[in-house]
Amino acid sequence: MAPRGPPRAPKARSPAGRARGPRSPLLPPLLPLLLPLLLPLLLPLAACGPAGRCAEPEPGGRGPRAWLTRSPRSPPGAGAGAGAGGPSWGPAQDGAPAAGRGSLTSTSFVLKGDATHNQAMVHWTGENSSVILILTKYYHADMGKVLESSLWRSSDFGTSYSKLTLQPGFTTIIDSFYICPTNKRKIILVSSSLGDRDDSLFLSTDEGTTFQKQLIPFSVETLIFHPRQEDKVLAYSKESKLYVSSDLGKRWTLLQERVTKDHVFWAVSGVDADLDLVHMEVQDLGGGFRYVTCQIHNCSDQALTAPFAGPIDHSSLTMQDDYIFFKATSANQTKYYVSYRRNEFVLMKLPKYALPKDLLIISTDESQVFVAVQEWYQTDTYNLYQSDPRGVRYALVLEDVRSSRQAEEDVVIDILEVRGVKGVFLANQKVDGKVVTLITYNKGRDWGRLRPPSVDMNGKPTNCKPPDCHLHLHLRWADNPYVSGTVHTKDTAPGLIMGAGNLGSQLVEYKEEMYITSDCGHTWRQVFEEEHHILYLDHGGVIVAIKDTSIPLKILKFSVDEGLSWSTHNFTSTSVFVDGLLSEPGEETLVMTIFGHISFRSDWELVKVDFRPSFTRLCSEEDYSSWDLTNLQGDRCLMGQQRSFRKRKPTSSCVKGRSFTSALESRVCECRDSDFLCDYGFERSPSSESDANKCFANFWFNPLSPPDDCVLGQTYANSLGYRKVVSNVCKGGVDLRQGPAQLQCPLMPPRGLQVRVLGEAVAVRPGEDVLFVVRQEQGDVLTTKYQVDLGDGFKAMYVNLTLTGAPIRHRYEKPGIYRVSVRAENTAGHDEAVLFVQVNSPLQALYLEVAPVIGINQELNLTAVLLPLNPNLTVFYWWIGHSLQPLLSLDNSVTTRFVNTGDVRVTVQAACGNSVLQDSKIVRVLDQFQVVPLRFSKELDAHNPNTPEWREDIGLVVSRLLSKETSVPEELLVTVVKPGLPTVANLHVLLPPPQPTRKRSLPSDKSLSAIQQVLTAQKISFLLRGGVRVLVAVRDADTDSQRLGRSSSYWVVAVLFVVGLFVVAAFILYKFKRKRPGRTVYAQMHNEKEQEMTSPVSHSQGVQSATQGNHSGVVLSINSREMHSYLVS
Repeated sequence: MAPRGPPRAPKARSPAGRARGPRSPLLPPLLPLLLPLLLPLLLPLAACGPAGRCAEPEPGGRGPRAWLTRSPRSPPGAGAGAGAGGPSWGPAQDGAPAAGRGSLTSTSFVLKGDATHNQAMVHWTGENSSVILILTKYYHADMGKVLESSLWRSSDFGTSYSKLTLQPGFTTIIDSFYICPTNKRKIILVSSSLGDRDDSLFLSTDEGTTFQKQLIPFSVETLIFHPRQEDKVLAYSKESKLYVSSDLGKRWTLLQERVTKDHVFWAVSGVDADLDLVHMEVQDLGGGFRYVTCQIHNCSDQALTAPFAGPIDHSSLTMQDDYIFFKATSANQTKYYVSYRRNEFVLMKLPKYALPKDLLIISTDESQVFVAVQEWYQTDTYNLYQSDPRGVRYALVLEDVRSSRQAEEDVVIDILEVRGVKGVFLANQKVDGKVVTLITYNKGRDWGRLRPPSVDMNGKPTNCKPPDCHLHLHLRWADNPYVSGTVHTKDTAPGLIMGAGNLGSQLVEYKEEMYITSDCGHTWRQVFEEEHHILYLDHGGVIVAIKDTSIPLKILKFSVDEGLSWSTHNFTSTSVFVDGLLSEPGEETLVMTIFGHISFRSDWELVKVDFRPSFTRLCSEEDYSSWDLTNLQGDRCLMGQQRSFRKRKPTSSCVKGRSFTSALESRVCECRDSDFLCDYGFERSPSSESDANKCFANFWFNPLSPPDDCVLGQTYANSLGYRKVVSNVCKGGVDLRQGPAQLQCPLMPPRGLQVRVLGEAVAVRPGEDVLFVVRQEQGDVLTTKYQVDLGDGFKAMYVNLTLTGAPIRHRYEKPGIYRVSVRAENTAGHDEAVLFVQVNSPLQALYLEVAPVIGINQELNLTAVLLPLNPNLTVFYWWIGHSLQPLLSLDNSVTTRFVNTGDVRVTVQAACGNSVLQDSKIVRVLDQFQVVPLRFSKELDAHNPNTPEWREDIGLVVSRLLSKETSVPEELLVTVVKPGLPTVANLHVLLPPPQPTRKRSLPSDKSLSAIQQVLTAQKISFLLRGGVRVLVAVRDADTDSQRLGRSSSYWVVAVLFVVGLFVVAAFILYKFKRKRPGRTVYAQMHNEKEQEMTSPVSHSQGVQSATQGNHSGVVLSINSREMHSYLVS
């Protein structure tokens, strides 16, 4: 709706790209359908961009839902009073035309009798049509109802209007109307009564000439026309029910109940096999939400299809072009899924440590997805990522795009797609508190700042020169859909951009000078000192500008030479408050409508401005000149081709007409480095380094590893770090993607084996069906066998278990704790997964942090990291080895010792109420190893999210780099990064395995010496995002921290040997050694941890000879029956 707004205060910033909802990462999918009067959107999923003026409805949409609303304001003079009803003509006002341009004509029309109506809905029914519909109504905000309405119709481009009477003798209240996208002659009006009874529809098949009333048994919230079949309509009711009609609303059938509003979609032609398919988000009986589909002729519960088996987050389902998105949260972790062309859903792969707090879909044009991600360290900015064609793998294209949160917690992003020229985007980046405007010509591969004009609108020097001064634009869009935002671009006028902004070192709020470019941002000119609303007519051949002000106006400005010169026209004799501008959809006409009001209590006034008399002929080829698209550096090869466009000569006075096409010619270019961007897992080097603009692998990504889905017998190619920009058409030349020959997929051992209970729970009730799901992240699955032991005597052998994904159904009859184990094995190796099932309560998940290496009889700290941590409310169960008898503690950290060498599995479960979480790790118990304390350059602290997985990856990359520099086998180096800040680590140097014919020897001094040399020489470093280089060095510590780690038994042998030779010396040496501090191990440093771990409580030690070792802490050792009673109580 268009507002009759009060005098406006200075406008608050409202950036362009917009997303809704504090919880949902995906934009409301029906919003574009509900604003059919908007001009082509700023971005496909943004509600209405800076160019968001009213145009034609989107498929299945209705006349704009954003009503034009007026509020009380003080009239500047005597206002026209409300008449007795009926049309009233005002005198035609002809302003002074531009010299040599002919004359303009203006005719005004007053909607008499509608002075009390505070909302208006205006719609030009379609292309090649002279019919305009206007619905005015009085909306009572406190009651939330429409109390009065009037429907007006014009069949002569707005010269005259007639008030329609739908039911003679009866008062009819119209809430809204909808236009069929495939046949603009078909219109549906939604009518309601004051008593919320007798809701009805009025149907028209002749563009509103006649209407037929149709009673309906429900209250309509919104209607959705089928995008291809003109008589099929979906209706969403105010009771959250979904109905369908196949005869333009005459008969309705209930499809589903408990449907989520704005998350219902018709099938997409060319993507869905059945055009009668409906995609929707529904709530199940348990309160969760699911994504389901059904055919409109059979949508019973038994006929529903669930393309995704699990639950999804509320209001997260979005379907756009070839893609379907949603998010699913479980175990305090949110995952984002995508389906390309209705294939199976897969996880969206962002860089591993993006750790998104929020994710917004920005664009899905040209088989590619743009997303804005707010990462863990960001507050008022988002990072922009670009996907591969399937929408799965994402690479960073721009950091720190400004964002803000508006009313109703809508998130708005400063990103705008320039219409008419593919690959061009504008964005506002916030760096060090300053906001600057950037432009890209190749879909984000390269960005640059806008060039400032050398002179202002008066021809005076601007004294603005790069690199200290540039042009910056406000990228916000108007809340009123009938006026343009601060930047205006159109598909029908490629290269023509008008925007409000300023010159300087940064964007200044409320400074809104108007600038124009006719060569797609290469050069700019200032045209006005204040912000104006813009309207393009005749493919940009006529530009209309009306000042954006809170005072009444009667003058408009227009240009017929792309802003080089401007003329004025008095469109009315009495100044009016302008509420909106409107032209025929497609903007190929020369007729426009201005609507507004003289005062708050006056009737709505509409002024038709006709530019046709100014042009006496159609343009011929001699009236056009050409211009070449170039970037800021003057390069013509953009997106793999050279493109030329036509534009009318400034001296030609002619009409381009409906058949005009601006594209002149294009020529494919040879591929160059600039046609490729970094692939998933890679980032571009900073310009300060010698290998600037080269793509390097992130520390967490190993480009040499075969892909996870690599199957024996197939081939793969390692990525060299580059991929071609999507929709780039270059051929030949450089191909940075070319690498070595195709490699054969090796037989990979199973890795990342997981067993879980479907529904994310490991606590169930006796007699309840349990579905075990086994998942394998890596390794061959065709030759792998799976041994399954469910802990109650059930054992079985499976093949293709992880390939089919079929769950194992089981039922436990007796309460207790059951150890479920799955062992996956093939000729290349094996892996094992263990799950402890409690038969009495539900489950979720947990992370166990423990040193991977420990010495015999050394104290080892086991810490359960919980999010959130509930102190004194959570009971922790600790399993050491294969024992079914756990240790219980009220602290999230306990200590233990091991008396025998070998690999020991440590498992922890945390129970809080009905929630039970579990994690498991393997600890290597050794009798000899060395520990070297490490430190990192301070830059690493700023990139430390303080998560266990991040610390693990940092440790892996350090071990790998040390192994490469020193030739020490990587399996003998274990780097453990400690929690908290500053970021420090311990390097464990292990002994090589004993040879069959040799006795085990101590570690070679050469290995330790080589490690110290490369660390001292600063040869160990790695790069983080943004080109931050992190150095690794030896940390200052007690000299004993580098002593040989050995068990106490070796000291006893040494003492006995010395006693046999020198009794007194042996006694002194023994005392001295007893007072020396012990080896520096992971457990001794736990007092440095941050708040994510709780320090161990006081310890009492005992001795056990069992495999699980000695334990300390607040430990409750009870049998299974006592534990069951404890949990029940």
